Amino acid sequence: MITATNPSIATGTAGTTSAAISATNAAGSEDRFLKLLVAQLSNQDPMNPMDNAQMTSQMAQISTVSGVQQVNQTLQSLAAQLSSMQMLQGGSLVGRSVLVEGSKLALDNATAGAAVDLAQNADSVKIEILSAGGQVVDSFDLGARPAGRHTFEWDATGQPATGAPSYRVTATGGGASVGATPLVRDKVVSVSSENGNMNVQLQGLGSVAYNTVKAIL
Repeated sequence: MITATNPSIATGTAGTTSAAISATNAAGSEDRFLKLLVAQLSNQDPMNPMDNAQMTSQMAQISTVSGVQQVNQTLQSLAAQLSSMQMLQGGSLVGRSVLVEGSKLALDNATAGAAVDLAQNADSVKIEILSAGGQVVDSFDLGARPAGRHTFEWDATGQPATGAPSYRVTATGGGASVGATPLVRDKVVSVSSENGNMNVQLQGLGSVAYNTVKAIL
């Protein structure tokens, strides 16, 4: 279920209103410019008329302003359409499991899924499971792993049920530390949009930004 209340209509209405205001402002600017130009021509010195180059320059300036306003109007319209498309795409995530950045584990039937993105080959990848208070409650070694993403699961059977567990990863290669980005698995229950930003509501981890979703499982 998508929690946003018809975002495409709301966004579209806002975009239409903004476009109408921009069009009105552009028309008003052109009208004022033409009135000033006519007044200037009517009151110019016949012995020293306005230079053609000067008149052309002034007309080019108003054309530039009008063109910029039209470009802004087009960009606003495109942004509204992209926001609507993003919501439609986000709706397809509901009910699916995803990997998102973070180390806080989401338990599902006493099992937590996660992954590690390694920046380069590692001789050793060690995982430590931490309690809500930060104490190590379990640990295991994934062994040597090549660069890339590696998934794993943790069985939380028999572990304290208080608080949400997390994990940390230590990866080394050639005696040096290897960059490792922690990812966690959770299920999408809804999506929403706020101020043009889309959020994903996860079953165990709560709301996260859409751009933190790294994989759809």
